[in-house]
This record gives sequence, structure tokens and C-alpha cells, in this order.
Amino acid sequence: MVEQKDDVMRISLARDVDESYDLVFGEGLFPKIASDLKETPIGSRYAIVTDSNVGELFAKELEDALMSEGLQVQTFSFEAGEKSKTVDSCMKVIGEMSGSGYGRDSAILALGGGVVGDMAGFMAVIFNRGIPYIQIPTTVLAQADSSIGGKTGVDTEFGKNLVGAFKQPWRVYLDVAVLKNLPDREYRAGLAETIKHGIIFDGNFFRYLQENIESVLGKIPESLIRIAKNNCKIKGAVVESDPHEVGLRKILNYGHTAGHAVELLSNYELSHGEAISIGMMVAGRIANKLGHFSKEDLDAQEGLLIAAGFPTKIPNAISNEDIIKVTATDKKAVGGKAMYSLPVSIGKMHDFDGKYATYVDDEVVMAALQSSR
Repeated sequence: MVEQKDDVMRISLARDVDESYDLVFGEGLFPKIASDLKETPIGSRYAIVTDSNVGELFAKELEDALMSEGLQVQTFSFEAGEKSKTVDSCMKVIGEMSGSGYGRDSAILALGGGVVGDMAGFMAVIFNRGIPYIQIPTTVLAQADSSIGGKTGVDTEFGKNLVGAFKQPWRVYLDVAVLKNLPDREYRAGLAETIKHGIIFDGNFFRYLQENIESVLGKIPESLIRIAKNNCKIKGAVVESDPHEVGLRKILNYGHTAGHAVELLSNYELSHGEAISIGMMVAGRIANKLGHFSKEDLDAQEGLLIAAGFPTKIPNAISNEDIIKVTATDKKAVGGKAMYSLPVSIGKMHDFDGKYATYVDDEVVMAALQSSR
């Protein structure tokens, strides 16, 4: 109801919004995706948004599944890689969708890893002022982290994900069968976020990974389903508690402050998972120097990262000074100062009076960076 008092008019837009959604686990889920959309349509046409690598592997299979249910579908792709994660790349795909007759009654199926998910979600935010989308993550990293929680965004020259918005997907389909096609390096990349989840939230899950890392690396289906469910349970619990990252959700950024800087400064030659591994070691050493994280826990963290095939040392070509400079421009920085989420022990993070992140003196950060070489 519009209210007016003198020269001030108020438009009341208060509302309650339910953004809940299901996570569906299994092997060979493409036929189920198609039958679900046939039974409960979320658009009159579907745009599969993918990259050049994933598109070659899975786009036609997904297209065929949807068309077998009589659904209209077309695939739109961009060049694979973090360097494509830009506003320009999104606008190019959006232009192709518009040129093909897609409008407000369409929906996006994000088929790919974290880059695809972040970009496709961002396109769903801005295309015709918002359309529904579904996440179909095809990497361990995307299944563990980026496909859940509704974060979308693209990179700029100043850092990762600096342009974006929150938009929850309609549903997430976690098909472990697609992981079998991943190259080993890309498969391992997602395990960094998996290990992170054990450190920040669930010590028992961390110990499971320690004891079963060979099965995980061997892509044994039972292990893949278990880590997918545990990853989603942990991230889902955190996101439910703090959907817009004002408190507890900041623990999901463990290792990301220095990790994102290292990833950027490597010109993305380091994968996200490799950079986050290094970032966790930096953050773990900061916590240890501040008296929050024991040497035993720090060694356990490093041991599991190494067993999973991750680097734990900063490349020599990247300077400590440049890392500190880049972290100051990170989207999570406050007042030009980097903020760090820090562990107390395996499975527990420091709450810092409900903020779950803290500013750390450059001297402490510098010492942790130097110890990570």
C-alpha cells in the first residue's frame, strides 16, 4: 500500500521469500533432469550454458535427454578457462540467447565447473532482469562448493568475483558419473575445498579423508557419493545459517584470502584448488602464530593436502609483497585491509565475536607467507 505524508511517499515492498532448493545425488542423472523438467517446467525453453571442454563431453547427451521429453533446448558455450570469466563473455552468450529467441520465459542449465556455474548464474541474474537456473556441476570443486549457496559472479582485472550477485538455483544435480571423465589434475582440484570443509566444520570428515584418500583419488563411486553428500551437508548447513555472508558463512573463505591472490598472481596457471591449498597453509600458519591452531593440526592439514597431490608452497615467482597488496583489494577486505578466517582446531573455526574473520597485522601475514616457501 502506497503511503504519503506531506512530500514523502513510501512504497512498501516488504516480503517473505522462500529460496529453498533440492540437491539431487546419483550416477547418470541426465534422464532424471529431463523428466523432472517435463513434470515441473521452469521455462518454455532451456539454454544449456557450458564451456568448450565440457560442451564436447556432455552437452549433446543432455540435449538429447531433454529433447526426448519434448523440451526445447539449445547449447551456448564459451572458451574454457578462468580467463573467460568476464562480463564480456557473459554478454556474448546473452546476445546469442537473445538472437535465438530466448526471453523471460526461458531458463538456464549451468553445465560445467565453477567458472561455468558462476557465469551462468550471473547470466540468470541479469538476463531479462532474472530467469531461473539449474546447477549441473561437472567437477569435484563445483560439486563441493561453488554450485551451492547462490553466489554468482565474474572476475575483473583487480581480482576474482568482484562483479556478481546472490541468486539461488532452482535445483542442483550432483552426478558423480561425470567426474570419471575429468583429467587427474582437474579432479584433484576440487579436493582442496573438500579438505577445507573437514577443517572448518567436521573433524570426523577430515579423518575419513585421511583414512580413505586412495579410494577418493581412485574415483570409487561409493567414496564420490560420500564426499559429495558430506560437502553439500556442510556447505548447506553454513549457507542456511548465513545466506548472505554476514557471519558464519565467512568460514567458507578459509584459505581463500591468500589463495585468491596467489591464483591471480600466477596468471591462473595454478588451479583454484592448488591456490586454495597454498592459501590454507598460509592461513593455518597465521592461526598457529596467533595461538589458535596447534602444530599437530597444522601438520595434519599439510599432510592430507600433500597426500591429495596439492602444492603447499608459494611459487618463487610470486612475492610476499604482491600477495599482501592483492589481498587488500579482495572483495572480502574491509577498509582496504584483508580479513582472514582462521581455525582453532581441525573441525572448528574461531568466531571472532560472531564475525568469523579478523584483520591480521602485515607482520604476522608476512611471517606466515615466508614460512610457506
